[in-house]
Amino acid sequence: MELSSLLKSLQLESPPERGDPECPAATAPPAEQVLSQILLLFSAEGVSGSAKAGMVRDLRVLFEAADCQWLFGGCHPNVTPKLLGDLVSVLCHYAALLKQDSDTGGPPSNDDFYTTVADRTADVGLVFLSLLAKVEATKGSRSLGNVVVRQVLPHCLGLIYIFAATHHAEKPWTSSRSRSVAQELLTLLVQVAGCGSVAEFLQGGSEDEEGRFAAVMGLLKPELTKATWKCNPATKHVFSWTLRQVTRPWLSPHLESVLPPSLLLSDDYQEENKILGVCCLHHIILNVPAADLNQFNRAQVVYHALYHHLYVREAQLIQVVLLCLLDLLLVLEKSPQRLSQEPRAATPCHEVLQLVLTHMEAEHRLPLRRVYARNLPAFVKRLGILVAQHLKRLERVIVGYLEVCDGPDEAARLGILETLKCTIQHAWPRMACRLAVLLKALLKMIWGVSTDGGLTPQPVKTALLHGATECLILLDHCSQGQVKILLERIYHSCDDCSLRSCIRQVQENT
Repeated sequence: MELSSLLKSLQLESPPERGDPECPAATAPPAEQVLSQILLLFSAEGVSGSAKAGMVRDLRVLFEAADCQWLFGGCHPNVTPKLLGDLVSVLCHYAALLKQDSDTGGPPSNDDFYTTVADRTADVGLVFLSLLAKVEATKGSRSLGNVVVRQVLPHCLGLIYIFAATHHAEKPWTSSRSRSVAQELLTLLVQVAGCGSVAEFLQGGSEDEEGRFAAVMGLLKPELTKATWKCNPATKHVFSWTLRQVTRPWLSPHLESVLPPSLLLSDDYQEENKILGVCCLHHIILNVPAADLNQFNRAQVVYHALYHHLYVREAQLIQVVLLCLLDLLLVLEKSPQRLSQEPRAATPCHEVLQLVLTHMEAEHRLPLRRVYARNLPAFVKRLGILVAQHLKRLERVIVGYLEVCDGPDEAARLGILETLKCTIQHAWPRMACRLAVLLKALLKMIWGVSTDGGLTPQPVKTALLHGATECLILLDHCSQGQVKILLERIYHSCDDCSLRSCIRQVQENT
């Protein structure tokens, strides 16, 4: 029997008028029978795509017109809920992206295929909206509300969530219509579950309340293995977005299920996947207690995975890796400044800074120089006085970066000035012997900035001059006034206003 014929037999071609004495539930066959026939029709071999599209539209009419009592009232714990879950699963599979048999590096570049997926997604999403609307309508019923919540929802919510999460954001396989339907579906899904947000839907409203994150990860797990995660281009995005919704303290119990996929993504050869994986690892580090991360050497595994990425030459990846490492170091070790027994022990922080300085010294690409310089002050602050172990190489890096203009924003030189400022503050006893080199580099930079007739905006020049002046003042403090004495001669023989202004600020500072 065709689905349209089935709908006619149910007298559900259109929603019944209000007050209509004829109730579909009184004349229609049981819901179990109807759902079983729909599944058989949809799953039959040889059914064309256009025929299935018509079935989807007819199914939407069925859910819109069906009486709640008819659809859920006869719920047998092992029949109707499972049938609805199977139906949702079949519809999700119908609207799913084409599986990739080989590692092609991304989804197929076929506009027609994407258009077809987006159209199917929108149609299936409307069916799910109709179904969830019926579920929401049962909340006012004492007899149906508890049955639907306990028996029907567990079979459907996880699948519908993954479907909506796959299509709610702008991706190559979505359209404005499919995104709109998916976003509306996500909103209604959260409402039906009695939650106020997607985060609450996944993690629960309190620590004692179990959310649906475990169920969602159970559905995603088969697609997040080494052999399968690239078969569906949407899986990594669904996992990443879902993971970011779950925060402390709810994430810790799920560490075993989220850490392996994150490491898998970060270990890929494609930069996009590496960045996605590192961002997932960073979220885990921020939202899982240090004790759990250190158990079974998990933190060490993450550290070695991130340390390996420091050898790449992509600025965007290095940026997320350095930020992640800074937070991971807080988990791996106590404050390096408190390690008095073995002050020269090779801690992870020392290892990272040594490698970063080695790369900075030879780096000529401006995007990477900016990333390194922007993050270097945090490592200096982390080591404190122990940064003195790296002063020889750090001095060469500072002098080399101060010499090179890196564009209108001067991000690299501003970062290096901040690095020098932090270094002087933490390792001031070692600055006197480096005074001549650092003073020469700072004065040379001030002169270059003040005489620069290029495209550098005036606010950026002001920031550079202010940073250099602060460093000169700090150098003067830790050298017991030697800087003022050396600058006195320059002040009287220099005609440049900017340089004279900087020297005057140093001399007036007490």
